[in-house]
Amino acid sequence: METSVDRSVFDTAYEQGTAPWVIGEPQPAIVELERAGGISGKVLDPGCGAGEHTILLAERGYDVLGVDFSGAAVERARANAVERGVAARFEVADALALDGGPYDTVVDSALFHVFGPEDRAKYVRSLHAVCRPGATVHVLALADTEPGFGPRIPESVLREAFGVPGWRLEEVQERRYRGVARGEHADGLGVEDGSKVDVPAWLATATRL
Repeated sequence: METSVDRSVFDTAYEQGTAPWVIGEPQPAIVELERAGGISGKVLDPGCGAGEHTILLAERGYDVLGVDFSGAAVERARANAVERGVAARFEVADALALDGGPYDTVVDSALFHVFGPEDRAKYVRSLHAVCRPGATVHVLALADTEPGFGPRIPESVLREAFGVPGWRLEEVQERRYRGVARGEHADGLGVEDGSKVDVPAWLATATRL
């Protein structure tokens, strides 16, 4: 993918209720990550979408902020938090120009892979600016190893992005990402339209130096 996904795609998906990443629950890979002790301190959830991970972490006592450039996403996330009775915090913000922090942990679920090379580099620099030295960044991104949907990437893209000064890439693991398959994507995966599916993903972990 040479360019970033157009931002209008995300607002439209939220407004029309067609976002394949909105599944009404946190990603199993993120739930597992938290249970394994991979999250600590002050947490940032960039590209928070409908707020599932921010709500999960707030409910479990973390100091967490969810941010998204889409006002429609943040409105939905706040409504979801109210509905579940969780005091979760959300703000409209551009992941390519973050401020605040410093953060100890970043949990990126399906944001990194929407960026083309130029914006990807901006995003990594933006994360560096708001993370304290020693902070951990987790990136769950769609993998290109099997048929799926969305902007899928090879493992090498993650290694290149965090193989720059200021970062140490700790590992890239194979995981699954749960989404809603619609239309041609459902046809391609051999499932009914609107079915939840688990597709290949990478879970990369990097340390801010």
